[in-house]
Amino acid sequence: MSEAAVLTEVADGVMTITINRPKAKNAVNKDVAEGIAAALDALDADDSTHVVILTGAGGTFCSGMDLKAFVTGETPYVEGRGFAGMVQRSTDKPLIAAVEGYALAGGCELAITCDLIIAADNSKFGIPEVKRGLAAAAGGLVRLPRQIPSRVAMEMALTGDFMDADRALSIGLINQIAPAGEALAQAKVLAAKIAENGPLAVKRSKQVIKESIDWSQEEMFDKQQVITSAVFSSEDAIEGATAFAEKRKPNWKGR
Repeated sequence: MSEAAVLTEVADGVMTITINRPKAKNAVNKDVAEGIAAALDALDADDSTHVVILTGAGGTFCSGMDLKAFVTGETPYVEGRGFAGMVQRSTDKPLIAAVEGYALAGGCELAITCDLIIAADNSKFGIPEVKRGLAAAAGGLVRLPRQIPSRVAMEMALTGDFMDADRALSIGLINQIAPAGEALAQAKVLAAKIAENGPLAVKRSKQVIKESIDWSQEEMFDKQQVITSAVFSSEDAIEGATAFAEKRKPNWKGR
């Protein structure tokens, strides 16, 4: 019996999703796409899990779409969620990429779909689709210019060249660099910090940051108010203030 293409683990309010095709450099096929989508569906339905980490097995994050499957007509998409079951719609909970080795083409697009990226010092990022007569249409062409300087995004898209972790950190593409083999462990430390916070406040904060990129100065505070008003009137807001006064850890309800 073949091993699952995607593995999941939940501990201490954090779900870890692992793309598990190391012999194929974790290339995304239909099984991977459906596995990630199913994991995110389970995450969204679980109020006790607050953060998710995406990583790859065997020292590689993801080498992109499985081209061998592609030429046979297989499409690694899930209706409503897009490529790899997540680039079009992922989750409203914080999503961290733990990158070892290559995050290329669709693999890079998976990484930049995440809210935060921890990358090993041996990692390489790139959208080399043009080298295969393809386009980085799973987020590379539209997300990268919003996350890094537009001319750098243009260079990556038109040349297909790779970027190392040091340059990725210098331009703000990633959050932290970890020693090789330690990206997941470092991502779990970051996830634990997030999981300690009020889950409703975290989700709404993420929502504002994601959506406000398209807001004008005239409307941004009104739109922010619509999203954050539930935070200030929540049980968690009272609990957070009470716990601070009583010098104890809060007992979050997520409401």
